Amino acid sequence: MIKDITIGQFFPGKSFIHKLDPRAKIILTFVFIVALFLCKNFFSLGLLFASALISIAVSKISFKVILKGLKMIVVLVVFTGILQIIYNDEGTLLWKPFQQFDFAVTTGGIFSAVFIIIRIVSLILFSSLLTYTTSPTMLTDAIERLLSPLKLIKVNVSSLAMMMTIALRFIPTLIEEIDIIMSAQKARGADLETGSLTQRAKALVPVFIPLIVNSFRRAYELAFAMECRCYTGDNKRTRMKEMKLGIRDYTAFLIVLLLVALVIATSFFNISSWFIFERVI
Repeated sequence: MIKDITIGQFFPGKSFIHKLDPRAKIILTFVFIVALFLCKNFFSLGLLFASALISIAVSKISFKVILKGLKMIVVLVVFTGILQIIYNDEGTLLWKPFQQFDFAVTTGGIFSAVFIIIRIVSLILFSSLLTYTTSPTMLTDAIERLLSPLKLIKVNVSSLAMMMTIALRFIPTLIEEIDIIMSAQKARGADLETGSLTQRAKALVPVFIPLIVNSFRRAYELAFAMECRCYTGDNKRTRMKEMKLGIRDYTAFLIVLLLVALVIATSFFNISSWFIFERVI
């Protein structure tokens, strides 16, 4: 399961998504996330979910990689769906297993659970696509450019962008480190998968201690290597590839804006229809 975590990994390619300006991809990702929370019905949510699948197909990222990344949120998605079914009692009653309790399964609860699950999956798909198609270096430069207005209030944008990118970049490294340590502990006879929850938590202590030690060692080595290369992160630093918005980026902006406008229109139409329906009743 540890190896299935793909957050922070970069898969090189020459697709339309890969060639987009990193700044454009970050902005489009945030616009997509906002649009997800504007959805009020399955039609608008289905549009965004279909657009996420189409974006993955255009990026030529293997769907096996995408499914690996989704494995880690299965528990969260199922738990969220169950909560929606339990606490939403709107709609038609379908099943009431315990007469003495106020728990019942209704159509409103099922619809709400499915809606939330699709929203969470769409959110993970599109946000993961940003790191899958953007190298850490380009991501750092893009974050630094987008946060450049903060320099007016004396914020060290270069260091902030570098810290964010390093944290994202080291997620796969730490996951690999955890897998190596767990394999070494199992080879020494450690039981990490059986027993009660308390016993399994205690068994993980020999895993986290060397992980923390190795993390500090890697951080020190990285800082020493950056210092040896005279890294300062100031504005005088040059870049091998200068970012520049092109026709491809403006086309992507236009497509996403039209999609967001359609989502808002369909959601507003539903709200208007609901008010008309209430007045008729």
